[in-house]
Amino acid sequence: MYELRICHLYPNLLNLYGDIGNIKALKKRSEWRGMSAKIINLTIGESFVPENYDIVFLGGGQDYEQEIAQNDLLKQKSNEIKNAIKSDKVFLCICGGYQMLGKYYKTWDGKEIEFLGALDLWTIGSKKRMVGNIVFQCDFLQSEDCDGRIVGFENHSGKTYLGPEVKPLGKVLKGYGNNGEDGCEGAIYKNVYCSYSHGSLLPKNPALADHLITKALKQKYKDFTCLSQLDDKFERLAHDSMIKRVIGK
Repeated sequence: MYELRICHLYPNLLNLYGDIGNIKALKKRSEWRGMSAKIINLTIGESFVPENYDIVFLGGGQDYEQEIAQNDLLKQKSNEIKNAIKSDKVFLCICGGYQMLGKYYKTWDGKEIEFLGALDLWTIGSKKRMVGNIVFQCDFLQSEDCDGRIVGFENHSGKTYLGPEVKPLGKVLKGYGNNGEDGCEGAIYKNVYCSYSHGSLLPKNPALADHLITKALKQKYKDFTCLSQLDDKFERLAHDSMIKRVIGK
């Protein structure tokens, strides 16, 4: 039987807007297929051993909580996380977790805050918040059963910009995305997936959840080929109704 071990980094600090929904979606969609899925919570002061996990999740938080997590990331877990990314470990990082993988955050008044530097991206603070439902197109998810459109909810004031080695997760159809300027949302580097879309991301977008599970299983098991199909009637209804609400079609 296939098994997934999912590491939830700082669940007591970085869990805004139902980000734990992403963890629950990964777990249930694995279990519904007869697989074992174990969630391991890891927080301040605890060692991160990449070999122990198949998927790593890092959510978003308020400034105070992010500052606490950032200090631990830089001093306690920096090298291990960078090594995990280099070795193609699957990551899902949301909002603040997304920003913290980058090089730095420059506040709107010019103060530069050092981040992990694991990905070639950076964030510039803005006085204006970018809030609301978002729809973006992920071409790599397109199939007979999925048109590649992803729906979610964003709430951030930081504007993130990607370096040449990092690709956007998708193209914005409605909303702000990374910065409200270049039409891009999120980031992909190796097996790291980042987004400004919060906790409804995977529950409302089962194709993306399955993509991450598939990536992780292919990394772990040489004999794994593809996931069995699930009856996603209700998930698709939630997804399609939100798409219609946000963009009208």
